[in-house]
Amino acid sequence: MSDLLRAPAEIKYAEELDWLESIDDNPKPFSWRLSPKMVRLFILGSERSDGLDREIPQKWYGDRSFVERSIVTLASDRGLLLIGDPGTGKSWLAELLSAAISRNSTLVVQGTAGTTEDHIKYSWNVSMVIAKGQSRESMIPSPIMTAMEAGAIGRFEELTRSTSDVQDALISILSEKYISVPELDSDNIVFAKPGFSVIATANSRDRGVNDLSSALKRRFNFVRIPVVTNKKSEAEIVRFRTEELLRRHQIELDVPPTLLDVLLQSFADLRASAAAAGSDDEKLESALSSAEQIGVLEDAILHSNFFGERALTARTLASSLVGSLARREPEDLAILNKYLHGVVEPRSTEEGGSWPEFLEGGRDAIATLS
Repeated sequence: MSDLLRAPAEIKYAEELDWLESIDDNPKPFSWRLSPKMVRLFILGSERSDGLDREIPQKWYGDRSFVERSIVTLASDRGLLLIGDPGTGKSWLAELLSAAISRNSTLVVQGTAGTTEDHIKYSWNVSMVIAKGQSRESMIPSPIMTAMEAGAIGRFEELTRSTSDVQDALISILSEKYISVPELDSDNIVFAKPGFSVIATANSRDRGVNDLSSALKRRFNFVRIPVVTNKKSEAEIVRFRTEELLRRHQIELDVPPTLLDVLLQSFADLRASAAAAGSDDEKLESALSSAEQIGVLEDAILHSNFFGERALTARTLASSLVGSLARREPEDLAILNKYLHGVVEPRSTEEGGSWPEFLEGGRDAIATLS
């Protein structure tokens, strides 16, 4: 695992999954590797009441009902659609579910404007077709078809980014549970084995790009993942991801709790400002999600480690925040400048602490970008 840039969940947590599987005596649907109860435990972490001999750390932070509804959906014959703003952990939850259920989270189709029906069903090895003709050997199955044949979970990322004809190709797969191959005279139907299902994700901000048809909507159970706004939960998410970053880069650098509080409060302030804005021009283009908050902190940590004094400062954090969130010029810079003068400046006078240095770093960053 050490020579992988990013190991999938089933490799990263292989030892943990093996242990859970060894003690799991609960009923398992279809070909699932873990029971629904153990899948939930793997994702949300163990509690004392579970009576386990070891602690299972929490990997996804959010309402447990979202995870339970997702697991129940996958145990039925319906697809699962995780929908929410960018950066709310939809893809991470989909990966964890696939790893726990199938021990394979890599059967993924990425939805884009260039995604075709072949990416969902199958294509052909041209050289083999020329040499031996069309056959099952010369067919290249898509990740979804591979999941069908293995009775595993297939994933479709950014479903609403793909065109309507590509989306419609999923309808027969989800309803009939087979793919026909008309190019073949025999052995021309690929049937799904028990345990096959599809987890799709969609960004709520993409609404109107390629809306799902009513027929496709009926074949999915929707689970809406909201932006995490609870400070305690958000702090746990940021801390969890930051510790992973420090381990991966072998960085020994402390994140002072006071600076984490500054980051959390800044995002809370900016979200409140966006909610009160009268138009899109008065809102930051950023979704201000937990993922973007993690990105701001990671950027600040790496900058401090490589170019600073190997200690995270409020100035570096402010510079990272402005650099990460100022995507439109001059709109986003004006919004951030208004926030610094209207909110951070009074707070730095009243509370002191890290806020004066944060204010100074933010002003310098805006001046550099203006």
